[in-house]
Amino acid sequence: MNRLLIAGIVIISTAPLHAQRQQQNVAKLKADAQKVVSVISGDKAKTQAYCEARDIAEQIVQAGQQKDNEKVEELAGKLTEQSKNLGSEYLALMESLRNVNLSSKDAQEIESMFDTLDESCPH
Repeated sequence: MNRLLIAGIVIISTAPLHAQRQQQNVAKLKADAQKVVSVISGDKAKTQAYCEARDIAEQIVQAGQQKDNEKVEELAGKLTEQSKNLGSEYLALMESLRNVNLSSKDAQEIESMFDTLDESCPH
């Protein structure tokens, strides 16, 4: 499920970035992901924003499965706004993940870094 959420966020996130990053090597991407997780987990407001974004992403997946494009569009706007609360590093990471094969071992390692954040969210 985590992979679907990350894929949904990556696909739907259209927030403009202040500086576009060129394709990064995987080691830097992993370091960036670890930094983002650390920043979010160390800030209660960002952790709450992450959990809310995660919930919205789950709703997007459900609406997509129900082929409710209107709801997907509405939720995508909410997700974009909520993602901005996670900081520029998060937005840059999500943009960089667009260039990564989400089924690769490296992407799975990055995904697993977010598991600790997921555990902090109410279920």
